Amino acid sequence: MNGMMRCVSVALIALAVAAPASAQRRGDQYRAYEARQAGQVMALRDIEERILPRMRGSTYLGPEFDGGVYRLKFMRAGSVFWVDVDARTGAVIGRSGF
Repeated sequence: MNGMMRCVSVALIALAVAAPASAQRRGDQYRAYEARQAGQVMALRDIEERILPRMRGSTYLGPEFDGGVYRLKFMRAGSVFWVDVDARTGAVIGRSGF
């Protein structure tokens, strides 16, 4: 296999591995958008405005959306933890990784 074909093969493998993760993220965003438009959940921005001030000393790494739950990911002192928030009410319903 020549150098050019090897580079193309490596690039295609990298795309195949990365595609499912990015598709999942877009899927989460789309589901959250649809639920927000239907009035079923609060806007992520509103959830973040409620939760982030409570997480002093932590770095916010971003959200995930799973049905009616926003899962907010944080890091503190080298450890990752999550705060699960009811997307309809904004109430914290769980924490993990502490």
